[in-house]
Amino acid sequence: MLHMSKSRYCQAVQCPKMLWLHKHMPDAFDDSAVNQAVLDRGNAVGDLAMGLLGDYVEVPFGDLSEMIRRTRELIDAGTPVIAEASFAFEGLFCAVDILKALGKNRVEFVEVKSSTHVTDIYIHDVAYQYYVLTKLGYTVERVRIAHIDSGYVRHGELELDQLFTMEDLTEQARALQPEVEKRVAELAAYMAQADEPACAVGGQCFYPYACGFFKYCGRDLPKPNIFDVGGIQLRTKLANLAKGIVSFQDIELKKALKSDKLMQIQHELHDLPPAIDREKIARFLDGLSWPLYFLDFESFQPAVPLYDNSSPYEQIVFQYSLHCIEEPGGSLKHREYLAQPGADPRRGVAEQLCRDIPRDVCTLAYNMSFEKTRIKGLAALYPDLADHLMNIHDHIVDLMVPFQKRWYYTKAMQGSYSIKFVLPALFPDDPELDYHNLEDVHNGTEASAAFEKMGDMEPEERERYRANLLKYCGLDTLAMVKVWEKLREAVG
Repeated sequence: MLHMSKSRYCQAVQCPKMLWLHKHMPDAFDDSAVNQAVLDRGNAVGDLAMGLLGDYVEVPFGDLSEMIRRTRELIDAGTPVIAEASFAFEGLFCAVDILKALGKNRVEFVEVKSSTHVTDIYIHDVAYQYYVLTKLGYTVERVRIAHIDSGYVRHGELELDQLFTMEDLTEQARALQPEVEKRVAELAAYMAQADEPACAVGGQCFYPYACGFFKYCGRDLPKPNIFDVGGIQLRTKLANLAKGIVSFQDIELKKALKSDKLMQIQHELHDLPPAIDREKIARFLDGLSWPLYFLDFESFQPAVPLYDNSSPYEQIVFQYSLHCIEEPGGSLKHREYLAQPGADPRRGVAEQLCRDIPRDVCTLAYNMSFEKTRIKGLAALYPDLADHLMNIHDHIVDLMVPFQKRWYYTKAMQGSYSIKFVLPALFPDDPELDYHNLEDVHNGTEASAAFEKMGDMEPEERERYRANLLKYCGLDTLAMVKVWEKLREAVG
């Protein structure tokens, strides 16, 4: 008998081999493909949405048979709204996010998603649940998706009916029933195969979700290959793959990419020396003025807005690091700010930033669009600080440009101009500049997750994470200083 949950069914819609590998070769799964922060966010949003249809009773998560028994008990007792109502039909299991019992085996249900729009895979998700319920003899009157409304702005208490948007998918779910029945039958035979099914690498490895078996399924691709090219979109990689342009030799022979992208191919195939356009780098450096400030923000994006005048998934700045050199040959100074968890961090960030960065000074950021957008948002939020904030905004220069434009390129950059690639390429043997040597926080994703969780930590753990957040963000701006020095060194 085929045993499957709604999440596994959706994986089979994306690629049935994914389901087969989960069952027969689970050790081939790459855990790094799982974004735990996204999963945690989805669970939190799901918990919050349970009250969308009014007072409810939740079926506790645990043994599946017990969840199914408890659901039947609640329905028989006339419970109007049940969260995590659980059902199984011939090995097909689903836990419905919100079930409304209408009497006489008539129901409607709501699937909750933490995204801001409906995607095709969500329709397959609710179609599967519709299938299970109808096979059990229920009449499904209505199917809806509840997802986050990105236009919602919080003012005071959270308004669930405004935070979530409901979209009716009843007709789409019904229309897919023949497809669900056919797929379930085909999957039973597919999953029973003893030998690994053949399935070429393709778009199904990435859409709608990145598959944790990609490294395994792509193990026979030449090394390096089209998926190792930095700075190009996935659809470009897949288009080349479809044409049989896979290896770096193929890419060079067919001149399949633009010249700036071919630079990576040529450097890696022929072990070329660093490419340095000293004239353009010199012009870039001449455009800077003393004193020099090096700025980096850290932010997080709560799906549910936590503060007044904030929206779902808004980038909320909670920390910055600032290195400063006042004059040629001057000492390197460092300032920093990290908000305390719990309260809205934006006002504190804005005020301290205005104290730490004078007007009319040259401020360097790496990929400046992020810092400029955040500063512009703070200026709109706090009119009394807007003039100073926008002065900082207007004097920001992007340190990424020389690498983005390939004025400075080495083989070790692997086609990327991210500072996480540029820094180790320029300073391969400097442990002080190695993000791997940090504790707890090694990248922006981990920084965001750490700040979100700090409010629930015990004091000792919170202080440890606070110290490590400061070290991480401080390394970001120290890295910028070192990169700027390397550019100066390159032009003498």
